[in-house]
Amino acid sequence: MTKWTTADLPDMTGRTVVITGATSGIGLITARELARVGALVVLAVRSVDKGRAVAATFPGRRAEVRELDVSDLASIRRFAAQWSGGIDVLINNAGIMDVPLSRTADGFELQMATNFFGPFALTNLLLPHLTDRVVSVTSQLHKMGRTHLEDAEDLAGQLRPYKGTAAYNDSKLNLTLFSTELQRRLTASGSPVRSFLAHPGIAATNLATHTVPGKVTRALRFLFNDAEHGALPTLFAATQDLPGNAYVGPDRPGGMKGHPKIGKPAQTALEPQTAARLWSLAAQLTGTGADLPAVA
Repeated sequence: MTKWTTADLPDMTGRTVVITGATSGIGLITARELARVGALVVLAVRSVDKGRAVAATFPGRRAEVRELDVSDLASIRRFAAQWSGGIDVLINNAGIMDVPLSRTADGFELQMATNFFGPFALTNLLLPHLTDRVVSVTSQLHKMGRTHLEDAEDLAGQLRPYKGTAAYNDSKLNLTLFSTELQRRLTASGSPVRSFLAHPGIAATNLATHTVPGKVTRALRFLFNDAEHGALPTLFAATQDLPGNAYVGPDRPGGMKGHPKIGKPAQTALEPQTAARLWSLAAQLTGTGADLPAVA
């Protein structure tokens, strides 16, 4: 069976891609490869200087750099307000993992802000410009996450004791629920835009080595995708003709490494009532999302 690789990427000339968190890891590789096949890639990043240094290395210099901090609602609103024209593909790639407890200016726990609230708000604010698809980069660890949907404070992480790994798992479950609910609402509204999920398995990137010590990472490298293979599911989801709500990850056992294939997220992530409740609370907290009403 043929394994899909970057050699199979289609010509993306004339298409515009916005990607968050594109200055390192799988985000950088995703952006570079899309630029290589002709897309205009917009790096939405916290550090413009770092983004420009990365963009300067891309083939054909097919990249722009714009400032965006996905953990900050004010930054997201500025980015969206300054946008004009269409966006073919939005890739919600930026993420953080297992960091010390911190809260944003909006009062959100930082991992939840970066990994869920930010993509939720950004996607909803850019929807009027989107023409083709949204790809949200999740994690297999969403299957270990829990929803906290009693009220807005519960979702924002303001009430429960903080555990870094659990907070990461929860944020990725919420991102996965958001993506599946987004597809339901897009379909109900008659929109041609599709929502997809991608996960890299376990990729040997800065995100993984931040949590797994370097010696352990080196010893178990045979179990991991390298960053180049870790980017393949995102590239596949960003360019291939897939059904809405496709969940793309590596094809080896456990989804830990390999080449892209379509699989299934956790059953919890497919529950419409849970996803609708999450959407309602996130809309309340971010002031976005009301323009795409719930499925009747």
